[in-house]
Amino acid sequence: MNENTSLPETHPPPVMDEFVPSSDQISEVRIVVCGNVDAGKSTLLGVLTKGELDNGRGKARSNVFRHKHEIETGRTSSVGSELLGIDENNEFVNYNVAARRSGWSDICSRSSRVLLFLDLAGHERYLKTTVFGMTGNYPDACMMLIAANNGVLSMTKEHFHLALALKLPVFIVISKIDICPENILKQTVEGLVKMLKAPGSKKLPIFVRSEEDLQTACQNFGGSDRVCPIFLASSVTGESLDLLRGFLKMLKSRHSWHAARSNPPEYHIDETYTVPGVGTVVAGTLINGIVKVNDNLLLGPDGFGQFNSVTIKGIHTNCMPVMEVYAGQSCSFALKKVKRKDVRKGMVMVDPVMKPIAFWEFEAEVLIITHATTIGLGYQSVIHCGVTRQAAQIVQMNTDVIRSGTRSQVRFRFMYRPEYMKADSMLIFREGKTKGIGKINRLVPSEEELGLGVLRPPKPPHPAQS
Repeated sequence: MNENTSLPETHPPPVMDEFVPSSDQISEVRIVVCGNVDAGKSTLLGVLTKGELDNGRGKARSNVFRHKHEIETGRTSSVGSELLGIDENNEFVNYNVAARRSGWSDICSRSSRVLLFLDLAGHERYLKTTVFGMTGNYPDACMMLIAANNGVLSMTKEHFHLALALKLPVFIVISKIDICPENILKQTVEGLVKMLKAPGSKKLPIFVRSEEDLQTACQNFGGSDRVCPIFLASSVTGESLDLLRGFLKMLKSRHSWHAARSNPPEYHIDETYTVPGVGTVVAGTLINGIVKVNDNLLLGPDGFGQFNSVTIKGIHTNCMPVMEVYAGQSCSFALKKVKRKDVRKGMVMVDPVMKPIAFWEFEAEVLIITHATTIGLGYQSVIHCGVTRQAAQIVQMNTDVIRSGTRSQVRFRFMYRPEYMKADSMLIFREGKTKGIGKINRLVPSEEELGLGVLRPPKPPHPAQS
């Protein structure tokens, strides 16, 4: 494994000497940005966060790319992050001259709340990265981009169905309207409305073209899953960007993070790094509790399902060194005497009082979205549940087979190692493209495990009571 010794702007720098007393005063709203390749996702983020329009040749997106090959191809291949700060007067702090030249820590110091944009990949090749970004970062909303000159494509529908499966509020930006002929734009809008009103989604599109439309969208977006605001914008001319910025100002977190602070700490890892002079650093989201420097947590599960005690020697959130972080914040921890090879994506760090257990098997009620044939015992697919991403096999079903559009109660078993799972969690399973969604309703203890070599037929119905 090649060590990644560079720490991207997404996560804090390895400076651990000057601490901010607390990050409690800054609330965080996470927005995933998805859509088909070449829809203009990275370009729009560059315009929104830097305050400067694009030149039509990729100037804005070059400010948000993380890797050299992304700059060369113009396509995102990883989960990038951009920050947009809002002060107490409900104004963006990124747009003044000082903030444009400063980093995340300076933006956060001027902000009362921040919008964290997660730039996801649009190419089909990187679909697993996109699914991981949507499931593992606990977003509050989904901003979907559609290129006006390309229309609604297959990956657009794929990302839209992912957002529906995760019950994410969705708002849509139709981009590149400055280069799109009127008749093509009309076809794109018609295709979008058809997708939104299709059975299974039944969204109510609201086209935001004026301040009155903006007020209607803002009043109804958070309270109803059906409402879907639509903006027709251009990153080159700036058309409708002021309306989009006004909408972003009203976004709030859909999670009850303040209530979660009273729970024991639980931290989900979605990235690992080796930082020179610091050591192993993990990045992720704090789901429950409050974590302070020098706290001892259990890290796991490893390949054997075990959890090991680790000490946190440094904490960063939004590139600011802090002494403590709270539930709902994206943060990174510097771990004491831990090798990077012993940490992976999908691990968790929890309070020892939780006595965590890793499970090989779990039962879930699943709905098959699309599949060419039938699914039966022995079917294998990749499970996405929070930060967990691993292939699993169906070892038990309550029906002979399941097909597209049908539901079933199934038991999955992980192929390679046990994972930390929680009941009532939403999951997505896929083989290539998304195949189905489900909800975990039971974790199987070790004494009831079936194993990969034992496939059970469906249970017979109970005999009628006499």
